[in-house]
Amino acid sequence: MLYVGSIHRKEYDLDADRSETVVIAEAPGRIHFLGEHGEPKAGLFLSSTINRRVRVAVSSRKDASLRFYAANAQERKRASLVNLKYKREDRWANYIKAAVSLFVELGCPVKGLNFTLWGDIPQHVGLGSSQAVEIAAALALREFLGVPLDNNELLIELAGAQEMFFGKAPPPMDYLIALNAEKDTFILSDETTMSLTPVASALSEYTLLLTDSRVPRAGVEEELRERRRDIKKGLEILNRKKPRSSLREVEAPELTGFRGGLSENIRRRSAHIINEAKRVREAAEALARNDPLSFARAVTHSQENLRDLYEVSCPEIDWLIKRAQEIDGVLCSRMTGRGFGGCTYTFLQERAQDEYRRRLDDYERIFGFHPVVYEACLGPPARLILDEEDPVESAEI
Repeated sequence: MLYVGSIHRKEYDLDADRSETVVIAEAPGRIHFLGEHGEPKAGLFLSSTINRRVRVAVSSRKDASLRFYAANAQERKRASLVNLKYKREDRWANYIKAAVSLFVELGCPVKGLNFTLWGDIPQHVGLGSSQAVEIAAALALREFLGVPLDNNELLIELAGAQEMFFGKAPPPMDYLIALNAEKDTFILSDETTMSLTPVASALSEYTLLLTDSRVPRAGVEEELRERRRDIKKGLEILNRKKPRSSLREVEAPELTGFRGGLSENIRRRSAHIINEAKRVREAAEALARNDPLSFARAVTHSQENLRDLYEVSCPEIDWLIKRAQEIDGVLCSRMTGRGFGGCTYTFLQERAQDEYRRRLDDYERIFGFHPVVYEACLGPPARLILDEEDPVESAEI
C-alpha cells in the first residue's frame, strides 16, 4: 500500500524515525449537477463533492526554498519565497504557491517548505481539481503553521490570494462546497447570499458515472465571455421596464412577451438563465421529497437548454447523452463543466452499466475520441488526515 506521508518522506529523504513533522490534508473534487452556466455572481447551484480527491503533504526545509513534487506525474518544481509568483511552466505547482502566498501576506513566519501532491480527480473536465489543490494546500499550511483562521476566514483569504496570484476572481462556491460537504448529500448553494442548504440524496439505487469525452477544446474562454456579455446586456434591457438585480428575478412569461429590442441571441441566453434557476430549485425539491423521476426531468430539460439556448454543448456530448438516455435503467444524463466537450454525468442502475459502456465503443468509432469512464459517488468534505490514514491505491491517476 502507498501512503502520501511515506511518499513525501521518501522524496525528501526525511528521517526514518519520523521526528520531522509532516502535515497532510485532502480536498475533494466537485461536480455541479445543475446551475453551472448561470448568471455571474447570482448563481444557484445543485452540487456535491465526489469521492475523488487530492492530497497535499507539507514539511519544513533547512533552506529558504520551496520544493514541489507531484507523485502522479513524477514531476518536480521549485520556487523561492522572494520570487513567489505565477509561472506558466509551473502548472499544478502554481495552485500550491497561491496558498503559500496567502500565509506570506498574512505575515506568518513562512520559511523553506517541501510539498508533495497526489490526486485522482480527472483534470480539465470541470470537476474542480485546481480548487481542490488550493484548498488542500491551505488546510495543510494552516495546521502546519498554527494559524488561528476559521474556515470562513480561510476561504476569504484564499479567494483574495487566488485573485492576486492568477489575476482573476475564483468561484467562491467551490471553496464553500468543498469545506461544508456531507457524504451522500447534495448541496443547494446560492451565490447571492453565500448560503448552503444540504439536500439528502434520493438516488441510493443509482450509480454515478462520469464520462470524459476527450474532445479537445479551443477558444472556450472567448465563447463564455460572449455569453456573459449577452446575459449582462439582457438584464440591462429588461431593467428599462422594471429594475431588478439579476435575471433570477425575471419570470419566463415576461421575457417571452418583452418587445424592447432583445436580439435573438440575448433572448436565448437570458431564457436559459431564468429557466435554470427554476430547475435548480425543482431538482432540489424533488430530491427532498424522494422523487428521482422529477429530478431527472429537471436534469434533462437543463441539458436541452444548454444545447439549444446557451449553446455550450457539442455533437459529441449530445451523442453521449442521447445514447445514454435510450438505455433502460438510466435515470438521467447531462454535461458538466465549462462545455464544448469535457465531461458528462449519468445516474444509472447497475444493470445498465454494461450496455452504457458498450455504446462507448460506438462513440469512439464515430468520433475518433477514446472516452474514459470514472465511477464516483457523493463524497466527504476537505479535511486533515493522519500520516498513515486511508492509503492510496496508486501513484497514478
